[in-house]
Amino acid sequence: MDEDEIQNFIKVWIKAISCLFYCYYVSSTIPKGLFRLFSLVPVFFVFLLLPLNLHSFHLGGPATFFLVWLCPFKLLLFSFDQGPLSPLPPNIVHFILISSLPIKIKPQIHTNNPEKRVSKSILFLKPLLLAAIIRAYGYRDNLHPHFILFLYCSHMYLGLELVLGLCAAPAQAAGFQIEPQFNEPYLSTSLQDFWGRRWNLMVTSILRPTVYDPIRQISTSVLGLHGPLPATLATFVVSGLMHELIYYYLTRVTPTWEVTWFFVLHGVCTAVEVEVKKAAGRRGWSLHQVVSGPLTVLFLAVTGEWLFFPQLVRNGVDRKAIEEYWVMVDFVKSKFLQ
Repeated sequence: MDEDEIQNFIKVWIKAISCLFYCYYVSSTIPKGLFRLFSLVPVFFVFLLLPLNLHSFHLGGPATFFLVWLCPFKLLLFSFDQGPLSPLPPNIVHFILISSLPIKIKPQIHTNNPEKRVSKSILFLKPLLLAAIIRAYGYRDNLHPHFILFLYCSHMYLGLELVLGLCAAPAQAAGFQIEPQFNEPYLSTSLQDFWGRRWNLMVTSILRPTVYDPIRQISTSVLGLHGPLPATLATFVVSGLMHELIYYYLTRVTPTWEVTWFFVLHGVCTAVEVEVKKAAGRRGWSLHQVVSGPLTVLFLAVTGEWLFFPQLVRNGVDRKAIEEYWVMVDFVKSKFLQ
């Protein structure tokens, strides 16, 4: 990462914000429905192109996630007066923050949740753990591959939580109360619990109204009680395709569809799990979380090693990300510690 990359990053966001000005002052004046959606098509196209100007992992990755996935999905809902941008925010600053950042506005402050208090008490440890993991990569040639996989999984979670938390800081500075982006995913007791209630909740909050709810409404009219099954599978397929797109921006190579199959597999397994839990619940039987928790984490790790990480490792994205940490440290030292 160099100064040219930082300048390109600034230019990308200036163009993105200019597009959001158009959305706020032009598209919002068009009646909801297909005509407003058509007015946003040029914005979607520009957002697809903008991350191609970035080549670093730590600037290009988040920009792609925000501009290619989250923001277009929010604008899609906005086309029909739904989602976090409806009703229309009172000013352009709020519109830009809500549409472009990975945030979900909290309807009210909850103060009686002991799990959240525990989360806050250990929050300061997470940057230290991330730093320790990055340091451990220096000894990777002497580490067992399974331990390296554990480091990758921990790195992905801690890094995402830190980046998304920093990106939400401007919205918090503007006075918004923000829902947490993660809910201690390592405490998951099932795939349903992991994907629906703990992992990357910003994505969950966007996929539910754009994919899950519409398809469930349609499929329930045909399949009755089994209507949620195709809705669940479709949601995971869309998530897989969006991850595949993000992988393309990170690697710039032809997709291998491994990460898509990772989400298809988890969609099928989650749907089956939900049906099994329903049947078991009717019989008064359930698997204790002491058993289901480790099984869930093990399944995520095994399938992640099989399908989620190979495309990144094969194209050197993991090593590129690690090297960028040290480049950023040197850059900060050269600019601010002279």
